[in-house]
Amino acid sequence: MNQHTTGRTGAAWALVITSVAGFMAALDNLVVTTALPSIRESLGGELEELEWTVNAYTLTFAVLLLFGAALGDRFGRRRLFLAGLAVFTGASAAAALSPGISELIAFRAVQGVGAAIMMPLTLTLLTAAVEPARRGRALGIFSAVTGLAVAGGPLIGGSLTEHISWQWIFWLNVPIGLVLLPLARMRLSESCAPDARLDIPGTLLVSGGLFGIVYGLVNANAEGWTSPTVLTSLIAGTALIGGFIHHGFRARTPILPMRLFRDRAFFGINIASMLMFLGMFGSIFLLSQFLQGALGYSPTEAGLRMLPWTGMPMLVAPVAGILADRFGGRPVVVAGLALQAVGLGLFAMVLGPDVSYTAQLPGLIVSGIGMAMYFAPAATLVMSSVGPAEQGIASGANNALREVGGALGVAVLATVFSSQGGLGSPQFFTDGTVPAVWIGAGVVALAALVALLIPGRRHAPAPEAAPGQQEARVPVAA
Repeated sequence: MNQHTTGRTGAAWALVITSVAGFMAALDNLVVTTALPSIRESLGGELEELEWTVNAYTLTFAVLLLFGAALGDRFGRRRLFLAGLAVFTGASAAAALSPGISELIAFRAVQGVGAAIMMPLTLTLLTAAVEPARRGRALGIFSAVTGLAVAGGPLIGGSLTEHISWQWIFWLNVPIGLVLLPLARMRLSESCAPDARLDIPGTLLVSGGLFGIVYGLVNANAEGWTSPTVLTSLIAGTALIGGFIHHGFRARTPILPMRLFRDRAFFGINIASMLMFLGMFGSIFLLSQFLQGALGYSPTEAGLRMLPWTGMPMLVAPVAGILADRFGGRPVVVAGLALQAVGLGLFAMVLGPDVSYTAQLPGLIVSGIGMAMYFAPAATLVMSSVGPAEQGIASGANNALREVGGALGVAVLATVFSSQGGLGSPQFFTDGTVPAVWIGAGVVALAALVALLIPGRRHAPAPEAAPGQQEARVPVAA
């Protein structure tokens, strides 16, 4: 009886520690968006630098996610979780103290490194601590907490920025991290997989390739598409990604086995996920600034007005899950992506320097419903596309591709924004935002078409693995 109580206490501590850590990492995807105008006013910088304050985090997070999980397997999951948490906490303090935009970008990149090590290990540690009979409930709570971080990101960022200062979106992490570190050291159990292999060549190839492509896109308008720097970055980045794909087919234990993409279900849900995040995250990056820069809302008002979009998954996801159980995952995901595209299209149709909030509401609500319908069955589709032995790799790959999509979305849509308008007058802001959001809508519509490749059969997820996939920053965006 005593042992049973101790086990329950350990599971409760693991749930609290991993959920709070997951909340911090998920929050940092979107918390910065509503603070960007204030950061620009305080530290200076052009749109290119603002892009990097977001992309420095999402890129390092994306490309090191699978590597971070492998490090934990090899050297100890609790040890690496503590290391990732310490790096994340320290980088948050450094970001808050940044004297200039360049330093902020650098520390955001370090934050992403810490999150990439910490985040994939939260679920591993939680799953190990909770007995199978209670695992589904624990993973559901974890998912709800990370979902709350995404829903509240713009509002929390806006409120802290307006009522204290933008630095507090980073200071917020510091006391939480300092409390979690000793708790994790005392309350979490150590585990590892000594035979785990590290794919360092694959990590270097994908990191260099994505950096080159994003760097070229971000600087294209400022330096010109034909400038040597931009051309070299795009060509070298593309070549390195080509090398990564070749490595994924040839290497014995690649970080991402490319053979998985031969399966229609795995290819369809993962490519659709990447495209969805490209269109959605890039649009949120611009629209959160449009609400302040063109319409004159305060950071808090902008965050509140984004809630019908970012918060809708909390309300609609349970219903979408029931629909997926009844009709299968594919039709729900396809319908969700189609609605997300329609929502962005509704936005693009009404945006103007004097657009009312009432006119924006249909776009916000339809986009939010679409996002929820995508998230609910996506994890199950990912899990059921591979065998049990490869579900960890599949989950990590899906999350990495979503983060990559988000980083590319900010780079691509901001490039369109800069070429058609800019951060000047409300009309100039509108001129850039409208075509960028139309492209975002088109990309998400393409994601819906790609999702049609997923076989129409009904998938039955493994009882323990499927709930765990709700973790993987289920709604992160962003």
